[in-house]
Amino acid sequence: MGMNQPLRGLRVVEFASFVAAPSAGMTLAQLGADVIKVDPLGGNTDYRRWPLALDSPDSLFWTSLNRGKRSVAVNMRTPEGQELVLALATAPGRDAGICVDNTVGRSWLSYEAMTARRTDMIAVHIEGRADGGAAVDYTVNSAVGIPMQTGPVDGGPVNHVLPAWDFITGQAISTAVLAALHRRERTGEGSRVEIALADVAAAGVANLGWYTEALQRGNRARHGNHLYGSFGTDFETADGGRVMVVTLSPRQWKSLGEATGLSAALAAMAESFGVDFFTDEGRYEHRDAIADLLRPWFAQRNFAEVEAALNAAGALWGPYQSMRAFAEAFRADPSSAPVLVEVDQPGVGQVISAKSPIRVDGQYVDAGVARSGGQGGSDGGGNGAPMVASALGADTDEILASVLGLSDAELAKLHDLGVI
Repeated sequence: MGMNQPLRGLRVVEFASFVAAPSAGMTLAQLGADVIKVDPLGGNTDYRRWPLALDSPDSLFWTSLNRGKRSVAVNMRTPEGQELVLALATAPGRDAGICVDNTVGRSWLSYEAMTARRTDMIAVHIEGRADGGAAVDYTVNSAVGIPMQTGPVDGGPVNHVLPAWDFITGQAISTAVLAALHRRERTGEGSRVEIALADVAAAGVANLGWYTEALQRGNRARHGNHLYGSFGTDFETADGGRVMVVTLSPRQWKSLGEATGLSAALAAMAESFGVDFFTDEGRYEHRDAIADLLRPWFAQRNFAEVEAALNAAGALWGPYQSMRAFAEAFRADPSSAPVLVEVDQPGVGQVISAKSPIRVDGQYVDAGVARSGGQGGSDGGGNGAPMVASALGADTDEILASVLGLSDAELAKLHDLGVI
């Protein structure tokens, strides 16, 4: 199995909703970990979150972020349900005792409650702000200042639809789990880890040098699709296509001139301005003039001609296309996006899913087989095909029996009481 399942045998209990923590659990599951997702009976607040499947009430959001996990549904308003979740999180085993949560106000699942049962517990708690206040991706993104420098020159702040800070936080969670596990292997000690979404966003912007820039130079002005600090912008082709062209290096600038046949004209323009277009600052300062010179070349050619010329010259560019166009291109030619694959998600039908983007020795690292003690929804081939999401609560009895050792009679009683 090798690198196809580097985390095989590791058990993680995930009690979380929305994007950050579930994306972390999905990442660990793709690497072979047995991730047990715990939800309330009837589902958590994100169980029916849009987008929804066309011909069923199932959430494409929920089923996508929770693929490869086993699902337990428990009535956590009861003492018995709380006991089950706490017992699962703190179950014995060298590769167990790991819990990821983003819950609020559940003292029964506190770090103190967990370490009272298992002293080497690894608990990763995700919160909105470090002071315990509420925040989500869209509120922290507006607060750190990115929308104020995004959008048209004469427009207001523009929010982006991608929950980027959630996904980055998810990767921080995965890293924290593995770091804490490494620490426990070396010292025998557990870890209490807390990660605030607002901290991740603020740190990300600071790590780009943007706050220092704002203090030294003032707030960055909006300038639409122009690349900041060098030359890059979008152009429309004769048949209505649109491309984004970027030049981050002298070689890329040279390639763009060769592709368009405008090297001499661009050199003459640079000389007239008394600047060097082979430098970032030279291109950025005169970005509008450069774009005006290049724009007719794109406007006089259809997309296929532009694509051929840019590729032949080795220019750095990408097409603008809708998500549907991207999906249709993948369906027509799966090699166009090799990390993607179509799978049959029960209750939904055919969906476009993804393997882990990590490749080792030329192969995508993805569990792709059922884990020991788990289902995983796999194809059984271990060939990197991603797993599907279990139905809500589908693995409850199996997990409570295998992990906690509950008998059939005990499970039946819990069902009768409405706990599971």
